[in-house]
Amino acid sequence: MDILYLEGRSSAGRIRERMRKPPSYSAVRALLRVLEEKGCVRHEEEGLRYVYLPVIPRDAAKESALKHLVKTFFSGSVEEAVASLVSGRELSRAELDRLARLIEKRRKGGGS
Repeated sequence: MDILYLEGRSSAGRIRERMRKPPSYSAVRALLRVLEEKGCVRHEEEGLRYVYLPVIPRDAAKESALKHLVKTFFSGSVEEAVASLVSGRELSRAELDRLARLIEKRRKGGGS
């Protein structure tokens, strides 16, 4: 999906070329077919090839993936997910300040 969001539209072959460790061409096509069945991408025919386009906005996909990650690996605990993200890494004072402001905003009942 990252490649489709970056390029806007792409063929299976082009997607495979852009992957760091690409699987077989048929595996890329199979993945695109699954994503299409789930409503995440659609295709258009250009000559003899399909060109794929993302259907859902990147922010919606990001939200869905993050919720799935938290549910799957952290038993639904946002606190554990955040702790995992910040442990073992140095955060700058600016990063810590931004995180503190986000937390304070949530405490006061503000949105994202």
